[in-house]
Amino acid sequence: ASVIIRRYIDLGNALNTTALNAIGTRYTCLLNVTELNKIDPNSLKLASLNLSACSQTTKDILYAKAKRAFSDQHYLPAYYELIEPYLGGAPGEDLKALSKDNVNMEVSTLAQLRRDSLLSLTIPEVQNLLGVNIRDLFKWQNQSPIKEWVHRQRQSELDKLNVSLTGGTQEGYINIIMPKYPSSASLGTMVMTLHLLPALLISFLVMSVLS
Repeated sequence: ASVIIRRYIDLGNALNTTALNAIGTRYTCLLNVTELNKIDPNSLKLASLNLSACSQTTKDILYAKAKRAFSDQHYLPAYYELIEPYLGGAPGEDLKALSKDNVNMEVSTLAQLRRDSLLSLTIPEVQNLLGVNIRDLFKWQNQSPIKEWVHRQRQSELDKLNVSLTGGTQEGYINIIMPKYPSSASLGTMVMTLHLLPALLISFLVMSVLS
């Protein structure tokens, strides 16, 4: 099927709405960057795509095209429903803007956001994005990248949401990222939490003064 699609494109045929709906999400995800860039943004207006299984590059390209396609409806209530299938490629600043529009995002959509985009959001911004669905966040708190987002927040601030989230940073603790050195295992990171004991801080200050 991929060969047929590429032959179709090589013959000068456009990847319009009819073509996108015909090949479906599965094969749209297999298009390379050059082929994706040939898609007319307006073709997405009536296309029915689910990009959750696509690569991040594909999501990024199609989000930018969808944003252009629906730009004339940005201030209409229907805008969110139109752009929602493409939000997996949305940058953080666009999500921050969207948080002001009372969109009531599903937590399943939140979990499909770009990791860097989600991690850039504050607790109030996530709360505003989810709206009436905020209580569902508890069910997803151990799913990446929501888990990483929770770990970056102060537990005292998470508690204010009243949705029983746990795993945030406790007061008096800091998270230190310790890189692993090359070994037979793959490179990764290890998070070690250190408790800042008052006595330790005092000792450190005394040593600093005496040195």
